[in-house]
Parts: sequence; C-alpha cells; structure tokens
Amino acid sequence: MIYIVEDDKNIRELVIYALKTAGFCGEGFENATEFYEGMSRDVPSLILMDIMLPDEDGITILKKLKNSQKWSQVPVIMLTAKTTEYDKVIGLDTGADDYITKPFGVLELISRVKAVMRRSQKASPSDEALSMGELSVDEQKHRVSAAGEEVILTHKEFELLVYLMKNRGIVLSRDRILEVIWDYNYEGESRTVDVHIGSLRQKLGSCGDMIRTIRGVGYKIEE
Repeated sequence: MIYIVEDDKNIRELVIYALKTAGFCGEGFENATEFYEGMSRDVPSLILMDIMLPDEDGITILKKLKNSQKWSQVPVIMLTAKTTEYDKVIGLDTGADDYITKPFGVLELISRVKAVMRRSQKASPSDEALSMGELSVDEQKHRVSAAGEEVILTHKEFELLVYLMKNRGIVLSRDRILEVIWDYNYEGESRTVDVHIGSLRQKLGSCGDMIRTIRGVGYKIEE
C-alpha cells in the first residue's frame, strides 16, 4: 500500500492510477488531517508527500513521521513543485528518501518508487554493534552514542554514519554515497552529501573529527 498526500485531485488520481497499473495499491489524501486518519488505520509501505498542502505543509508532516517510533521507518518521497537546491536539501535532510519535482513523468515516478522500495527492503540491520573509539552505533535499536552521550540523528544521517563505519578507512566518493544511501544518482547534487556530512560532524561533537574530507573525492571515517 502506498499513500499519496496531494491536494490537487487530478494529480492525486493520476498517481493512484499509475501505481495500480504498475502493480501497487494506492490511497490518496487531500490534506494532513485525512492523512493522519489513514495512518492511524494502517501503516503504508511508502508515502508520496506533497510539500504545499492546505492545512499542514509536507515538511512539517515529514518531521513528525521521522520523530515517531511507529512511523519513522516508512520511506517518504517528496512530490512538489519546489525546485531549488535549498528546498531539496531541506526535504532530504529532514529524512525524505527521494524528491520528485512537478511536472514529472509517470515512468520516472514509478522508477523512483521501485528504487526506494528496493532500498527499504534491504537485509535487516546487523546484530553486532559498530564502534570506533568513543563512537558506538547500534543498528537494531537505531541508537548512536558519542563520547558517552546519546546522539539523535535523522534517518539519512544514521544511514550515512553506518555506511561510513562499515567501510572504515575506505575513501567513499560523493557519487557512491548518493547511490547507496539514496539509491538514486542525483546528478549534480553532491551538495546533498556535504550538507549531511556537515550536520553529522556537528552532532557527533569531538567524534565528528573522525570523518575526514578527501579533497576532490569524498569522505572516509577512521580513528
């Protein structure tokens, strides 16, 4: 089941039709109030979320979802007319799994949906905790500790940190990070990686110094 939160009836019906044609089940909601009612009934496999909604904007809804223990793991694709890099970074940094701007092609939409669904259905997290110096990550509990203090990360920041730690000492290019963490090649949008790395370093405090910038290539983590 895929939920579509979109106040434009024509777009909402088009997306639902396209999803059904591709073998998915879709249910549409015109506003945040209807959406929350739907979430209380059933948790979907994925959410397509417009930003500009009549009662509560999509970014605010996204923040609530990612801060909810029950809904934080549901993948979200932002579906919006906003096209600036700032808007994209805000959505992705808040925890969105992808970002599609209007007008969009139906084939592109379905491709993005399938890509996010594949990524969300990856193997379960490892039972073994990851640790480096004073930095520790528990994938199962989605918990991070730095210098003895618990650190609250967004979904994407957490995935990025786990990816870095599982590849400790290895230089990872921005393009590779985008491909693995967002499961999509955001051509020309490597700034998204830089923003997330900067936020991650700040939240990790002194442990953030372990994330090294490799000029002209990407990043690596090492003690």
